[in-house]
Amino acid sequence: MFSSYGSLCDDFYVDMHVNTELDLPTQRDTILAFFERIGKQFPTMGNFYRRDNGDFCLEEDLHGQKHRWVTLEVDRICSGCANPVDVEDAYSLHRLVLDLSEYMLGVSRLDIDSLDVIFVMDFDYRGNHDEVIAEALFASTAFAGLLDVPGARPIGFAPTVAIALDEDCRTQVRVSVESRTSVYEVRNKKYKEAEPISLYFAVRRYPKPDEKFDAIGSFDAQCVIAQRIMDEKIVPNFVGPLTNAIAQRR
Repeated sequence: MFSSYGSLCDDFYVDMHVNTELDLPTQRDTILAFFERIGKQFPTMGNFYRRDNGDFCLEEDLHGQKHRWVTLEVDRICSGCANPVDVEDAYSLHRLVLDLSEYMLGVSRLDIDSLDVIFVMDFDYRGNHDEVIAEALFASTAFAGLLDVPGARPIGFAPTVAIALDEDCRTQVRVSVESRTSVYEVRNKKYKEAEPISLYFAVRRYPKPDEKFDAIGSFDAQCVIAQRIMDEKIVPNFVGPLTNAIAQRR
């Protein structure tokens, strides 16, 4: 395993999403008790607020690049860590959230629709993101042939691929690469300050209806899958080509 995925990109995130069947509780005492318990484990997470859309959020103040947060949406619990020292540094927050959500928010195994482990890598680049993605990931594919058309310029190269890892399709992997370049920028060749090309890699698991779902056990297993595929497939086949294409333009 790579010692630090963050060394391969400009920003690195390890996120977790718990997607629920029922709406999460919104009672004042329940919400405050849940976040206070997280704050005891992670004392630097002391910034609590409610967003305009009703989501509740607890996060660290932005000091440097490292940053943790937990949010409660209508039917989803999200936790994340930006630029962790290593992946285990982020996993400790996610395991705590899973542990607390069962007995403090009432999220039982019946209530979990799916569990996501997500790695996000940002690559800063000022220029046509779609051009970089096309060169890095599509150069030897049939899609690259479209760029042979006279006057052709990439404006919509943002691939998303999902695969199942088991026969019942309950463990899934999704890879997507997101461009933030607008057509206006390409047309006028005027690009904003360096914006990131984002690579999202997620391992999702759906509970089996005939088995008791162990959320923490599933999370640990999904992390093993995520790190193995990151090392064997994502880093050499996605990260390497993207960073090389960006480096050639600087």
